[in-house]
Amino acid sequence: MEAAAEEAADLVPSLVALRRDLHAHPELGFKEHRTAARVAESLHAAGIEVHEGIGGTGIVGVLRAGSGQRTLGLRADMDALAIEERTGLPWQSRTPGCFHGCGHDGHTAMLIGAAQALARDPGFSGTLNLIFQPAEEGLGGARRMIEDGLFDRFPCDRVYALHNWPGLPAGTIATRAGPIMGAADKFRISVEGKGGHAAIPQDTPDAILAAAAIVQQLNTVVARDIPPSAYAVLSVTEIGGGHTHNVLPATVRLGGTVRTFDPAVQDRIEQRIRQILAGAETSFEVHSRLEYDRYYPATVNDPAAAADVIEVAGAIGEAQWAPEPAATSEDFSFMLQQRPGAYIWLGQGRGERAPPLHNPHYDFNDDVLEIGMRLHIALARHWLVAQT
Repeated sequence: MEAAAEEAADLVPSLVALRRDLHAHPELGFKEHRTAARVAESLHAAGIEVHEGIGGTGIVGVLRAGSGQRTLGLRADMDALAIEERTGLPWQSRTPGCFHGCGHDGHTAMLIGAAQALARDPGFSGTLNLIFQPAEEGLGGARRMIEDGLFDRFPCDRVYALHNWPGLPAGTIATRAGPIMGAADKFRISVEGKGGHAAIPQDTPDAILAAAAIVQQLNTVVARDIPPSAYAVLSVTEIGGGHTHNVLPATVRLGGTVRTFDPAVQDRIEQRIRQILAGAETSFEVHSRLEYDRYYPATVNDPAAAADVIEVAGAIGEAQWAPEPAATSEDFSFMLQQRPGAYIWLGQGRGERAPPLHNPHYDFNDDVLEIGMRLHIALARHWLVAQT
């Protein structure tokens, strides 16, 4: 392990510079043209075979060594968030309303560093596919790459991805068998009355009153319709309707999210939402429309792949089993539906007041670049063992 540490350490200064350059030039999903070009340039310079334009702006680097038949995929996401950065750092985003508030700049830099180290000294026998994915933040870039033939063109017996985790101490590596991230659904509800004068409400079905009742009932679904042993979240996050004090609006719109880990629970929640809307239509003489989008499935780790992570990580630093999954979502879930593998959390915490992910004051902790790179290297060498 000492040699692996040395080969990772000498790359860290250049990776810090790369990470901060990516941070200063963030790009939203499916628009990662500059980022993809930097990735391709770095892989080409290391002598790695590069394939561009997969699923839009996705990149796959292919590194073969020896005669082994095993294949492995390591994924990093490249996209930024539509948030205005407030860090004031020298490498702060130069693009208004866009910044790397989830650390994908760090993920990309770590995988590039691992690729560079492995290109110099593979230490494995088989094929490593380095997957640089666009559009993780709600746009399904992983699904787009799969639809574009990712696993047909670049077979993977296993796939791994890691994500920085501010809630864990810097350098701690954690994962779990089974669900680790939630399924993400989003809903939009339109409640329609007729509209009319606020002084004569008896002549106008009240869309605001109906919407208020719907919000109250939606917030009872998890507490009263889902078993206590099943994890679920339903949050109403948007409400809008009306424009003046003396008019009952014709339409009120609601929106929100549902997070679950069990498809049966997911089905039950959607069913209850529809039942609540049907009841409101009868009670308030309004009409309603529901748009329900199950846009990311739950991220579910293969137990054997997760166990290998803990074994490998224990030789690098602090490794632990995560006691429970997170309700946040991740489109690596689509890859894990296609191939066995595991999603990994890499601690980057800087104390209790460190900004969380998706916060305008967040910044990736460059101190964990080396351990993330070493983890990628170790996973490749662990799975792509010499074949007999």
